[in-house]
Amino acid sequence: MVQPGGGMPDMQQILQQAQQMQEQLQHAQAELAETEVTGSSGGGMVQAVVTGGLELKSLTIDPSVVDPNDTETLADLVVAAVRDGMSAAQKVTEEKLGPLAGGLGGGMDLGGLAGPGGDPGLPGSSR
Repeated sequence: MVQPGGGMPDMQQILQQAQQMQEQLQHAQAELAETEVTGSSGGGMVQAVVTGGLELKSLTIDPSVVDPNDTETLADLVVAAVRDGMSAAQKVTEEKLGPLAGGLGGGMDLGGLAGPGGDPGLPGSSR
């Protein structure tokens, strides 16, 4: 970012832009924490509600899939529903934060603002 006429970039302007991006990111993360998506398995017999902040909020199990002699199948259905919910939550997060994450790149070090792996708001993300 070189000013017209070959001057140095305006550091005040760069800092203001970084602060605005940080505020937008924090606002988006707060919205995501309240956004809920539902994952399911077994044709909807097991449902997991997950927030955009990747928090499991609730788990609903249709009584017809509860077989005391086959808890392994139930466990598999629960894991599949939670994974489906987490995947949906990550997709929502990427859609919401994607434009903001793009603005955080450009080789500018913002002190880890983008989080590990470069995805804001995705702790431990390796994408």
